[in-house]
Amino acid sequence: MAGAQRRDRTGDRGGAGSRRNYFIATALTVLAIYSQYFVPELVPVARGVYGSLLGDVAVVYLLPVAAFALLVGGAPLRGYRTGMGRAAREGLRWYGLLSLLALFVTALLAAIYLAVDPVALGLLHRPNPELVAAASNPWFYIGFSFVAGAFEELLFRGWIFGFWLQRSDRWLAPALASSALFALVHLYYASTYALAAPLIFPTLFFLGFAFAGAVRASGGNLVVVALLHGATDAIAFYSLLNEPAALGLHYGLILVGALIGLIVYLQIPRPGPPPPRGAALVGRAGPDAPARRVADPSPGSTMKARPRAGPWPFGRPLRAAAPDGSGRLPPNPALRSGNRHRLVTGRGGAPPCRPTTPRSESS
Repeated sequence: MAGAQRRDRTGDRGGAGSRRNYFIATALTVLAIYSQYFVPELVPVARGVYGSLLGDVAVVYLLPVAAFALLVGGAPLRGYRTGMGRAAREGLRWYGLLSLLALFVTALLAAIYLAVDPVALGLLHRPNPELVAAASNPWFYIGFSFVAGAFEELLFRGWIFGFWLQRSDRWLAPALASSALFALVHLYYASTYALAAPLIFPTLFFLGFAFAGAVRASGGNLVVVALLHGATDAIAFYSLLNEPAALGLHYGLILVGALIGLIVYLQIPRPGPPPPRGAALVGRAGPDAPARRVADPSPGSTMKARPRAGPWPFGRPLRAAAPDGSGRLPPNPALRSGNRHRLVTGRGGAPPCRPTTPRSESS
């Protein structure tokens, strides 16, 4: 244990997988994602790189992946495909429940906007720049959504959140921080919708938090959350082809996840009724088993305890509880030194029979 702690402290001073390297990789990731918003404007020569899909993917996704792989390593990604069945259940459950919460928060903010600044809600009718770029070839972007979703989950839930998940069981603060960062890197929503952007960011935040919770609950699985992320983006691009069907798919997926969450909640075992007040400890089923409580026997009754399974051949017999509830029986007078012969001779007090030796025929 001391050696492991010493290695952790040594690593934090700058070794592979250290906290310093983690923050450097995270800063490079944020800078690479934000660069697509200001570098083409500041450096006209870079427009050729950011203007092509391959160049944009290389800067926004491949560069951060390379930074984390070199500076942090693959330790946070070890459970990326563990427990697929459980991961699917947890992913849909977290996705559905947190999406409902996001809808509630968005509706609450919309009500506040209606009371304070109704004109700002009109900004939401501005076209989404991502959908505008995909209008020429929607099917390509529907398929590419799963690639982008896999990269983003690898970065934000795999490394940025998973780095802390592998170090400690305290996952809430890293989940909140990584979800907030995930929402903030979608800067184009702020530049597009201006004052109405706060109505968009809660959905992004709760989506990221749902994926973080699913990753933690599944033991680190990234495949399911990557598919859910890709499906969410693909449904948005599918709205260019059939908007009513896209809305049905979107809310249908949320409903399925919420129903799974409800079923899981109903299957949680509930604690049983407490034992009666007059119950007394009567014994243990084994060296490490908890004591069993039974109701006090009525005075004069003979309670025979049944043997319990344990390390003994036929189970360890349990001792009946005393009528007074103390858990102890009164001393047996038959066990006193003066009365021991009664245990052998019986009621009459006759001496026990001794084996006779056979007489020889000569005698």
